[in-house]
Amino acid sequence: MAFSNHDDDEVLSEMNVTPLVDVMLVLLVVFIVTAPLMTNAVHVNLPKTGAVAPPDQKEPMVVSVDADGHYYIGKQEFSLEVMEQQLKDAHDADPNQAVQLQADEDVNYGQVAKAMAALERSGIQKVAVLTTP
Repeated sequence: MAFSNHDDDEVLSEMNVTPLVDVMLVLLVVFIVTAPLMTNAVHVNLPKTGAVAPPDQKEPMVVSVDADGHYYIGKQEFSLEVMEQQLKDAHDADPNQAVQLQADEDVNYGQVAKAMAALERSGIQKVAVLTTP
């Protein structure tokens, strides 16, 4: 801090930036030292092979509930009990069967809950609930 013998009413407002620069340099050194440690990649030379086709991705089943509370698998309408049996059959045929559930925004929540319960009872584990952004 500098003292002066000035008698005028001038305010001396100087900021000492040396501690700020010291802290910034320490942070810079810390980042430079730790940045190489944060990469987890192991560098290996991979062998060359022939091209392999990716496994076939099965399309998910689409379960829909319309505004009137009717249940559909794809475009075919089912009662709740028949839909649940269809879902069980699909799960028995493929335990990894995925389902996309879509419901009209005006449908009663109870109808959607019944569809979700049918999905759970059928054993299907992969369920996506579709919405529009």
